[in-house]
Amino acid sequence: MWKVIGAGVLFLAVMFGLVWLVEGNDFFLYKVFAPQYAKVQRNVYENTQSYVKGTIQDLRQYQAQYATAKDTGAKQAIASLIIHTAADYGEDRLPSDLQSFVSDLRNQSILK
Repeated sequence: MWKVIGAGVLFLAVMFGLVWLVEGNDFFLYKVFAPQYAKVQRNVYENTQSYVKGTIQDLRQYQAQYATAKDTGAKQAIASLIIHTAADYGEDRLPSDLQSFVSDLRNQSILK
Protein backbone atom coordinates (compact mmCIF):
# COMPACT_ATOMS: atom_id res chain seq x y z
CA MET A 1 0.00 0.00 0.00
CA TRP A 2 2.75 2.48 0.96
CA LYS A 3 4.66 1.59 -2.18
CA VAL A 4 1.65 2.54 -4.32
CA ILE A 5 1.22 5.86 -2.49
CA GLY A 6 4.96 6.55 -2.70
CA ALA A 7 4.97 5.74 -6.41
CA GLY A 8 1.97 8.06 -6.92
CA VAL A 9 3.65 10.91 -5.04
CA LEU A 10 6.89 10.33 -6.95
CA PHE A 11 4.95 10.29 -10.24
CA LEU A 12 3.24 13.59 -9.35
CA ALA A 13 6.53 15.17 -8.32
CA VAL A 14 8.15 14.11 -11.60
CA MET A 15 5.18 15.44 -13.58
CA PHE A 16 5.25 18.78 -11.73
CA GLY A 17 8.98 18.99 -12.37
CA LEU A 18 8.53 18.35 -16.08
CA VAL A 19 5.74 20.92 -16.34
CA TRP A 20 7.86 23.48 -14.51
CA LEU A 21 10.80 22.73 -16.77
CA VAL A 22 8.75 23.09 -19.96
CA GLU A 23 6.99 26.27 -18.79
CA GLY A 24 10.20 27.79 -17.49
CA ASN A 25 11.95 26.99 -20.73
CA ASP A 26 9.08 28.56 -22.66
CA PHE A 27 9.32 31.70 -20.52
CA PHE A 28 13.07 32.05 -21.02
CA LEU A 29 12.78 31.43 -24.77
CA TYR A 30 10.06 34.08 -24.97
CA LYS A 31 12.21 36.48 -22.97
CA VAL A 32 15.09 36.02 -25.39
CA PHE A 33 13.26 35.88 -28.71
CA ALA A 34 10.22 38.15 -28.21
CA PRO A 35 12.16 41.41 -28.66
CA GLN A 36 13.73 40.08 -31.85
CA TYR A 37 10.34 38.93 -33.12
CA ALA A 38 8.83 42.37 -32.40
CA LYS A 39 11.75 44.05 -34.19
CA VAL A 40 11.16 41.92 -37.29
CA GLN A 41 7.43 42.67 -37.20
CA ARG A 42 8.15 46.40 -36.97
CA ASN A 43 10.62 46.22 -39.85
CA VAL A 44 8.12 44.37 -42.04
CA TYR A 45 5.39 46.88 -41.16
CA GLU A 46 7.58 49.87 -41.98
CA ASN A 47 8.34 48.43 -45.41
CA THR A 48 4.76 47.71 -46.43
CA GLN A 49 3.41 49.66 -49.36
CA SER A 50 0.52 51.06 -47.31
CA TYR A 51 2.85 52.47 -44.64
CA VAL A 52 5.28 53.95 -47.17
CA LYS A 53 2.62 55.56 -49.34
CA GLY A 54 0.52 56.61 -46.37
CA THR A 55 3.40 58.38 -44.66
CA ILE A 56 4.40 60.22 -47.82
CA GLN A 57 0.78 61.15 -48.42
CA ASP A 58 0.48 62.45 -44.85
CA LEU A 59 3.63 64.51 -45.24
CA ARG A 60 2.36 66.03 -48.48
CA GLN A 61 -0.92 66.87 -46.76
CA TYR A 62 0.96 68.50 -43.87
CA GLN A 63 3.04 70.41 -46.43
CA ALA A 64 -0.14 71.80 -48.00
CA GLN A 65 -1.52 72.72 -44.58
CA TYR A 66 1.76 74.44 -43.73
CA ALA A 67 1.62 76.44 -46.95
CA THR A 68 -1.95 77.62 -46.30
CA ALA A 69 -1.56 78.31 -42.57
CA LYS A 70 -1.69 82.01 -41.75
CA ASP A 71 -0.99 81.87 -38.02
CA THR A 72 2.66 81.59 -36.93
CA GLY A 73 1.76 79.25 -34.09
CA ALA A 74 -0.10 76.94 -36.46
CA LYS A 75 2.87 76.92 -38.85
CA GLN A 76 5.23 76.04 -36.01
CA ALA A 77 2.94 73.21 -34.86
CA ILE A 78 2.64 71.80 -38.37
CA ALA A 79 6.38 72.16 -38.93
CA SER A 80 7.07 70.26 -35.73
CA LEU A 81 4.69 67.50 -36.80
CA ILE A 82 6.35 67.29 -40.21
CA ILE A 83 9.85 67.13 -38.74
CA HIS A 84 8.91 64.40 -36.25
CA THR A 85 7.02 62.34 -38.83
CA ALA A 86 9.90 62.58 -41.30
CA ALA A 87 12.41 61.63 -38.60
CA ASP A 88 10.37 58.54 -37.63
CA TYR A 89 9.98 57.53 -41.25
CA GLY A 90 13.57 58.20 -42.27
CA GLU A 91 14.34 61.31 -44.27
CA ASP A 92 16.58 59.43 -46.68
CA ARG A 93 13.53 57.41 -47.81
CA LEU A 94 11.55 60.53 -48.75
CA PRO A 95 11.22 61.88 -52.29
CA SER A 96 13.72 64.63 -53.01
CA ASP A 97 11.18 67.46 -52.89
CA LEU A 98 9.99 66.40 -49.44
CA GLN A 99 13.59 65.97 -48.27
CA SER A 100 14.39 69.54 -49.20
CA PHE A 101 11.14 70.81 -47.64
CA VAL A 102 11.88 69.00 -44.36
CA SER A 103 15.47 70.22 -44.44
CA ASP A 104 14.27 73.81 -44.93
CA LEU A 105 11.84 73.43 -42.02
CA ARG A 106 14.57 72.00 -39.82
CA ASN A 107 16.92 74.87 -40.69
CA GLN A 108 14.19 77.41 -39.94
CA SER A 109 13.42 75.80 -36.59
CA ILE A 110 17.12 75.84 -35.68
CA LEU A 111 17.40 79.51 -36.55
CA LYS A 112 14.51 80.45 -34.25
